[in-house]
Amino acid sequence: MLKKIFQNPILPGFYPDPSICRVGEDYYLVTSSFVYFPGLPIFHSKDLLHWEQIGHAIHRTEQLDYKNCETSLGLWAPSIRYHDGIFYIINTFVSEGREARRDNYIVTATDPAGPWSDPIFVEGADGIDSSLFFDDDGSIWYVGNYISEECLYEGHHGIYLQELDTETLQFKGERYIIWDGKQSMSKWIEAPHIYKVNGFYYLMVAEGGTFTNHSVMMARCDSIHGTYEICPRNPIVSHRNLPLLSDISVTGHADIVETQKGEWWMVLLAIRPYEGFHFNLGRETFMAPVVWEEDGWLRIDNENGLVNKEERMPNLPLHPFPLRNPNDNFESENLALIWNTIHPPKDAFYSLREHPGYLRLHLKPEIINEIGTPAFVGRRQQHKCCQIKTAMEFNPRIQEEEAGIVLIQDDRYHYIFTKSRKDDRDILRLYATTNGDRRLLKEMVIESTKRIYLMAQCNITSYDFYYGYEEQEVLIFAEGLDASLLSSNRNEGFTGVYMGMYASSNKTESENYADFDWFQYINDNR
Repeated sequence: MLKKIFQNPILPGFYPDPSICRVGEDYYLVTSSFVYFPGLPIFHSKDLLHWEQIGHAIHRTEQLDYKNCETSLGLWAPSIRYHDGIFYIINTFVSEGREARRDNYIVTATDPAGPWSDPIFVEGADGIDSSLFFDDDGSIWYVGNYISEECLYEGHHGIYLQELDTETLQFKGERYIIWDGKQSMSKWIEAPHIYKVNGFYYLMVAEGGTFTNHSVMMARCDSIHGTYEICPRNPIVSHRNLPLLSDISVTGHADIVETQKGEWWMVLLAIRPYEGFHFNLGRETFMAPVVWEEDGWLRIDNENGLVNKEERMPNLPLHPFPLRNPNDNFESENLALIWNTIHPPKDAFYSLREHPGYLRLHLKPEIINEIGTPAFVGRRQQHKCCQIKTAMEFNPRIQEEEAGIVLIQDDRYHYIFTKSRKDDRDILRLYATTNGDRRLLKEMVIESTKRIYLMAQCNITSYDFYYGYEEQEVLIFAEGLDASLLSSNRNEGFTGVYMGMYASSNKTESENYADFDWFQYINDNR
């Protein structure tokens, strides 16, 4: 009999810090989104293998002020839980620096697809990666991390616990330190979750930072706020001792769920690097089977104890969702859930109604190589080998106006491929931005036609750019551009590459716009 296997990751592309819960036979998962809006994407599955996005927890501009944060700040590490008919997501909003201001808030919904409530900020809740635990007696506990005041070594953090009032969702009672990093000389302890299994309270955390030393650790106690015993086999999950160019690296930041069949599964983040230890896709969501051993500790339940590219399937009936059309023809009144902007737009810069069947981007003075809210609508790059293509109608009037496609890691690292105007002639330009420095790589005069086709292709280690005047025409513009420019480790960034449509008047006022008839994303499943 053929062994039934699935392929990791279960959510390819920039979907880090996964958290999961089960309600009956349905599974719900949420991931980080940082400065992209709508924020905190929510997925639904019935078999843990096929996932369909159903909404976002931050989906109204008035819910949260993103404060014009840089790309790797914003919405970090959410946790999703279900209790007594209500879904809860708790999340840390990070601003003013990675170890500066951390505001923790809770949103709730009766339907995980939304709408979600306005945030309830937990006063006095510092630290990141907060999570909620609902105990059998009806109490609600907040668990989060803190930066130790002792600061005995770099990355000296710890985990604290405090009860929440069930009505106000604010702190009450005593705060307990349940894992001080100095107990195990752990660095950057974060991502805490509490589970109650067989009479023990288990605390699972991430440790070692979210790059090469990432790992999953555990501790337990017979009372929720007692002295936690650290697992003697820690880390229970890590690829830190494997070659950097293993198929899967940087495993950590996990959550676990028990199926209705009694199996346990872990979701966690990891990366798929290529030569030079680069990873443009960012941190992705993977899954592995786990089991409670005879001594009561958790371990990965497979032959090598690792998170594998191929793994056995859960013992659940398969439940695939309809395949997504690789073309978005912009024929709906609202953008599909895959699309995001950089920060919530305070003033609408795009429309699906002004030119029905097209996405219209109004040119904004903002430019994409500065922190702000440029006229950009993008989606994640989810595969090492993929191709995007769009049909754009745009008539630039002055040389400052440009519109086209952008491949972006953050405001300091991206490729810009746009149509513009120079000396009363239409031109195509390709720019590379490195550490905020935007350099013109190539410009070329093109035919003065309203409609043009723009395409970019990723070949793992390089990007190629093409254009054409007819849909089936492909003319090379530039090839072999270094893909590592957009790697997440360029600046220890927390996001992955976005690919999308862009329009700017480059610091000048403009009433012009660019219309995009469709956008296509295709891949070879790598």
